[in-house]
Amino acid sequence: MTVTDTYLVRIGSLIRDARRHKGLTQAELASSLQTSQSAVARIEQGQQNLSLEMLARIGESLDSEFVSLGSSGPQHLRIVGGQKLHGAIDVKTSKNAAVALLCASLLNRGRTTLRNLARIEEVNRILEVLGSIGVKTRWLPGTSDLEIVPPAQLDLDAIDVEAARRTRTVIMFLGPLLHDLDRFHLPYAGGCDLGTRTVEPHMAALRPFGLDVVATQGFYEAAVDRSRSPQRAIVLTERGDTVTENVLMAAARHDGVTVIRNASPNYMVQDLCFFLQQLGVGIEGIGTTTLTVTGRSMIDVDVEFSPSEDPIEAMSLVAAAVVTESQITIRRVPIEFMEIELATLEGMGMRYEVSEEYTSYNGHTRLVDLTTIPGPLTAPIDKIHPLPFPGLNIDNLPFFALIGAMAEGTTMLHDWVYENRAIYLTELTKVGGKVQLLDPHRVLIEGPTRWRAAEVMCPPALRPGVVVLLAMLAAPGTSVLRNVYVINRGYEDLAERLNALGATIEVFRDI
Repeated sequence: MTVTDTYLVRIGSLIRDARRHKGLTQAELASSLQTSQSAVARIEQGQQNLSLEMLARIGESLDSEFVSLGSSGPQHLRIVGGQKLHGAIDVKTSKNAAVALLCASLLNRGRTTLRNLARIEEVNRILEVLGSIGVKTRWLPGTSDLEIVPPAQLDLDAIDVEAARRTRTVIMFLGPLLHDLDRFHLPYAGGCDLGTRTVEPHMAALRPFGLDVVATQGFYEAAVDRSRSPQRAIVLTERGDTVTENVLMAAARHDGVTVIRNASPNYMVQDLCFFLQQLGVGIEGIGTTTLTVTGRSMIDVDVEFSPSEDPIEAMSLVAAAVVTESQITIRRVPIEFMEIELATLEGMGMRYEVSEEYTSYNGHTRLVDLTTIPGPLTAPIDKIHPLPFPGLNIDNLPFFALIGAMAEGTTMLHDWVYENRAIYLTELTKVGGKVQLLDPHRVLIEGPTRWRAAEVMCPPALRPGVVVLLAMLAAPGTSVLRNVYVINRGYEDLAERLNALGATIEVFRDI
């Protein structure tokens, strides 16, 4: 096999994995690319030569940066592993709160300033979309504070379609926009139709506000019937975070009282509630599954808000300490969203110390400083599975694959929420992990593990990508993790911050 053939097989495998992660069939990807299903099959088998233009189009359709036109190419990481970490690190503010607050800023005709916002690729994509429809945004000099000033009227016809297709967040524009526009359309990533699990709950929950949506080729076509308004409590069929946020934003400008049942009480939803309260919206029941919202038909206030710290990043840092058998102090941990995770770790034998509690800059979220204490772990007796808050967070589950690989015995993870995400955890086998995929939702991890250095294509899913990176920190020798755009979507300066703890991670691009 020639070098070119090897490259085509590797890139074909990566495209196949990214397509599956997006939930697309080969036919749906072919439709998005305006090519045939047989051509997509040849690409995924490594039997099709690919132009840079085609790679860029595939990357846009699958939200993966296979090639970056106009720059020096995808970003990679070179990791020298086998080193202990030491020192202290602050948890950054939440990615998921950031995207919700950016969407919620559309409710406000005044100036919104978001303090200490996560400067990540996902935020950049939303800022591109907001800028294209007339919203003025700027980072205040020398800070991570973002100022947002809306126009007198949004120009949805000018929306940056390419940027919108690279983020799933655009669906959360529906709730804020339905009060100002009778008709509008929003782009969405291909393959996302109204019958899928992830989209239909949004539509059902927003219908009482008069919103009707039809999915055409690549767009949500929205129409609002002003004669309709909620007549009874809105019961969410799925306790989803983004669904709850969408309904909250719709209720925020509904001139009346809206009751939302089976609402998610998760961290990003609570942050959105605290922000809406500062806009003058009445909200009762924050932190519970029943929210009572008293809306305002017009919101025009100058407001400042600080999102709270990210429990998923906090869990990432705990996993980094565990896999490298290091003592580090993780500051600003949002403890109320980590309690089940920490209890699970204690059951596996992990020891740690926590400081007295203090309050986040949002004035509500409880924080602690957590110091890890290295020591032997044992596999849990029962499987580890996620549940809606206050259960173990679905985004934290992948880190238990890494932790399970450090524990004596066999750990089972049950990722019942997502189809096929568990498959990416088998990437740990490339760096020495013993991971067995039982079905699309369950994996067995056998530990302890002797990690080994390797060169790996970054999985096209954020948390599994970070899991492989952290495993490489423990693997003696030099590893390479290729194409880490997906990690940059959710983490700010992760390599640089881990280096400050004693890691050796070099960011590079191919020449």
